[in-house]
Amino acid sequence: MHKTSVLELIMPVLSYNKNNLDEIIRQASDVLNRGGTIAYPTESFYALGVSATDENAVKKLFDLKGRPPEKPLPLIVADTDVLLSVAQSIPDRAKILIERYWPGPLTIVFKVKEGVSQLLTSGTGSVAVRVPGDSAALYIAKALRLPITATSANPSSLPPAETAEEVISYFGDRVDLIIDAGKSPGGKPSTIVDTTTVPLKILRYGSVSLSDIEL
Repeated sequence: MHKTSVLELIMPVLSYNKNNLDEIIRQASDVLNRGGTIAYPTESFYALGVSATDENAVKKLFDLKGRPPEKPLPLIVADTDVLLSVAQSIPDRAKILIERYWPGPLTIVFKVKEGVSQLLTSGTGSVAVRVPGDSAALYIAKALRLPITATSANPSSLPPAETAEEVISYFGDRVDLIIDAGKSPGGKPSTIVDTTTVPLKILRYGSVSLSDIEL
């Protein structure tokens, strides 16, 4: 007798593979464009995504995570063209890092472009962005061509989710779509580098080591 899983009972869950990539992108784009929230795999853990251009969706995401308003939200983008929708400019020191590490686990902090929601920046005047490595995250960002939030899939102060089941245990049916790629690789999160200062400043040590970055 088939035993119905928790995932089947609560919300739409799509298994991630290259054969159904078009359907994943279609459904994820639909959810994001109507202000919903997706959980998707990255190179390390699962993340929660909403369209960064939808202020109401961003507000709901803060509520969902119980995230303090003073903590900015990191973003993923498809490429530098989309990056410039949220960043004032790309300094030369950032271009070097982009050429070396993107797509990949390096988050770069830029001066934020005027008009970007302060919910994303927490009033810091800067925004943290990366182009993710080969994963559902990259394909969704490329398809939507909008900045997408990339905060870890967990309530604030709890460990990031490594599986779709853990996302369910944290949030129940408050996430509109889960893209299930099995257990995530885990490990270190992305390294965060602030390029708004001279010299560069490491804000978080992660997958890209300090020795790889010339400050």
